[in-house]
Amino acid sequence: MEILYLDDVMIAVHKPSGLLVHRSLIDKHETRFALQLVRDQVGRRVYPVHRLDKPTSGILVFALDPATARALNDQFTAGLVQKTYRAIVRGYTDQAGVIDYALREELDKIADALADPDKAPQQAITHYRRLCTAELPHPVGRYGTARYSLVELQPKTGRKHQIRRHLRHIFHPVIGDTTHGDGRHNQFFRDHFGNQRLLLAATALHLIHPHSGEPLAMRTAPGADFARIVNALGWGEVARVSGKDC
Repeated sequence: MEILYLDDVMIAVHKPSGLLVHRSLIDKHETRFALQLVRDQVGRRVYPVHRLDKPTSGILVFALDPATARALNDQFTAGLVQKTYRAIVRGYTDQAGVIDYALREELDKIADALADPDKAPQQAITHYRRLCTAELPHPVGRYGTARYSLVELQPKTGRKHQIRRHLRHIFHPVIGDTTHGDGRHNQFFRDHFGNQRLLLAATALHLIHPHSGEPLAMRTAPGADFARIVNALGWGEVARVSGKDC
């Protein structure tokens, strides 16, 4: 995997879509994991400090020792890490907005068998801004054309599937989301663009280095498979330049 940052205590890589971070009961048949691949790549043990969903691509950080893992995990848990994502969604979103919508914890029947199913919804906040729009002359559903937006998002809390669930809540689901998305538009992207992935990517991460105390900023483009769809929608260089708008 592409290494985005590496020093004596931590490493950040670009995780491709479709790769689990580590072994999970949710997908017992999977044999490849980011943790294993990074360990083999750098030749030493690595420690996960945050999660990135299997279908989501982008920046993934590992610690290289237990003390650094605890320090980084504390930053993520305390909400001190600023995370930025890009997504292609159905419809034209507002130019910018804040989604403040509490989420009930999503429980897996196997992995979360002992969790409390009656736990109250937890506060969840996501900021977003629209970068680009596209209208295609293809009827999908009841409309004569199909509209899409490229959005940049910053979740201020870290609930499970927060971005995907929040975008569904405002009726702009992520393309390629088979759990929270729109099946008709997912199928349209498979048929017309050959898209087989969730169009959601973690493109920037800002944290405090756990030992030096200095700010550390990491950025990456969403990836070649994401960029191919962006180009097909006429948005050009925006996929390759993390801060660029259409």
